[in-house]
Amino acid sequence: MQNAGIGALGLDWRYVAFEVHPDDLRAAIAGAQAMRFIGINLTLPHKLLALDMVDALDESAKTWRAVNTIRFEAKDKSGAWRPLREFAEAPRGIRSHGFNTDADAITRALRENLGVQLKGAKVLLLGTGGAGQTAALKLASEGVSQLFLVNRTRSKAEDLANELRSCRPGVKVMLGYPNGPVDLLLNATSLGLNAEDPLPLDEKQFPLRNARAGYDMIYRPTETPLLKLAKSAGCRATNGLGMLLYQGAAALELWTGQAAPLEVMRKTLEKEVYA
Repeated sequence: MQNAGIGALGLDWRYVAFEVHPDDLRAAIAGAQAMRFIGINLTLPHKLLALDMVDALDESAKTWRAVNTIRFEAKDKSGAWRPLREFAEAPRGIRSHGFNTDADAITRALRENLGVQLKGAKVLLLGTGGAGQTAALKLASEGVSQLFLVNRTRSKAEDLANELRSCRPGVKVMLGYPNGPVDLLLNATSLGLNAEDPLPLDEKQFPLRNARAGYDMIYRPTETPLLKLAKSAGCRATNGLGMLLYQGAAALELWTGQAAPLEVMRKTLEKEVYA
């Protein structure tokens, strides 16, 4: 997806993947910085760890409490920090600048892929880890009326609920499953990545027919057991491909300063994932 976008913009860049152990994340960021990378993306479990490892945090990373995109920058002659793409010669004194493009990607995907109107909606969120925390904060900011939090470790859900009640008093935040229907069921857990995984919810406590729409952040496999059951229950449901696309496009725009070639990136992503 990113290489297709880079090619469409005519840039002599290359996007590559590296497997990095969490214990080595700080060294990996420093290494990319020393080698004058334009930027990097981070995936689980690095997004929360990176908050304390970058030199500067964008407001998006501060607000949504996770870093999924880093842009490397240096000072120009006036002393202003500028992206590395703007320097003809390799500069010194480079810093890492952390951003979050996930939060906006979540809500854009929900609107465009499922037609969900979040203001006033009732939402059941499964998982309050890194992805779930970002989703909860963003959903609350969009003005959902009720947010039900379900997490394997109840104390983590309680901590997030207390924070949301403090910063978003207009949103009714509850722990556990709702008694009635919801407008959206959102899976932010990793359950479904593997074929042997159990469902991320207890159907005895919440039948899937009670969800009007369902979104699973997992995009591979393209149809998790949760999505399959949701569709069979008459629920509008889709996977996390849209979120992946939109967060990636936003990251590319941060690095290049140009509008991302969204349709080129979408077609390449769909070809890769659905092949």
